[in-house]
Amino acid sequence: MSGRLLRLACTVCALCSVALAGPPAVAAPPGEPPQDPTIASLLTDLQRLYREAEKATETYNATEETLKKQRAEVRRLDTELARARTSLHDSRGAAGRLARQQYQASTDISPYVRLLLARDPQHALDQGHVIGQMARERAKTVDRLEGGERKADVLARKARTALDRQLTLAERQKKARDEVQNHLDDVEKLLASLTAEQIRQLAEVEAADVAKAQDTFMASGALSSTAGNPTEAGDRALRYAVGQLGKPYEWGAEGPDAYDCSGLTSEAWADAGTPIPRTSQEQWAQLEHIPLDRLRPGDLVIYFPEATHVALYLGEGKVVQAPRPDTNIKVSPIAANPILGAVRPDPTSTPMPTYTPPDLPENAEDGSDEGYNQRR
Repeated sequence: MSGRLLRLACTVCALCSVALAGPPAVAAPPGEPPQDPTIASLLTDLQRLYREAEKATETYNATEETLKKQRAEVRRLDTELARARTSLHDSRGAAGRLARQQYQASTDISPYVRLLLARDPQHALDQGHVIGQMARERAKTVDRLEGGERKADVLARKARTALDRQLTLAERQKKARDEVQNHLDDVEKLLASLTAEQIRQLAEVEAADVAKAQDTFMASGALSSTAGNPTEAGDRALRYAVGQLGKPYEWGAEGPDAYDCSGLTSEAWADAGTPIPRTSQEQWAQLEHIPLDRLRPGDLVIYFPEATHVALYLGEGKVVQAPRPDTNIKVSPIAANPILGAVRPDPTSTPMPTYTPPDLPENAEDGSDEGYNQRR
């Protein structure tokens, strides 16, 4: 082999060895252990899949709420249509009787002739008045019949349209449900491909990231040093949420045995007598936004740019939340996820003059905010 070819071969071998060795280790900040680039990449992929699953879950929840309303509308229209058809049947019966009466009356002597021949003209006049009233009743019956037919036709069309919309929503709900399941299946496949050590490292890295984000957030001064007192409704909503600690996250669930993130917040505020929208996205869109430095217990903290996650503010930089699949409802740092903002379900209510926070069980903060490290 010539010297030139030998040098070329050595260069190719060197490049191959670099490629097989994979990317270099990521330099860690001083005082922190170096991160395995594989773990960092896996963490990014898992967090993305969880966000996509939660986004699909909120879409499913929104469709489910619309479908509930549509089913109620279909039932209302069906009931109204049944009443209209019963009324139409009665009107047709009355019209039939009037037709028979009119036929019989056509063979009688006219009221005018009867008046001329009558021995008692006043009695004949009274009979004429009765006959005239009957004629007016016949006219009203015909009008009711025609109006009943029009109303029944309109209601039948509305009922068909409502049913078509219900079927469309049901199909949309099925697609949203399948999308959630597909994302969660992707999570399962990815986790199934990992070793127990890799999963342990993933949990360790994400927990460290959360702790760092929490320290940064609390040091930023974004929260007031003294949280305001909740309203009576806010206090009740928070105590409801605290009462669910330890129950599992389940997408699409609204209790009482399991919840997803917005299922917990919506049920907590419903229990407090202040119904709010079902999904985190609708809560963000419809409830009053408040600055983070005005947070008080019971307010809702919304996460991610798409508003796909939500928790109840507990106070002192902590929230009660249903984190994600394979976790339980727990107390978490407020910065466990990227904060979008906060909303208040009862902005016009007066805060309580004094407030005692709910008692928390000793294990309120135990368990994982991540989820996947509970599988091994």
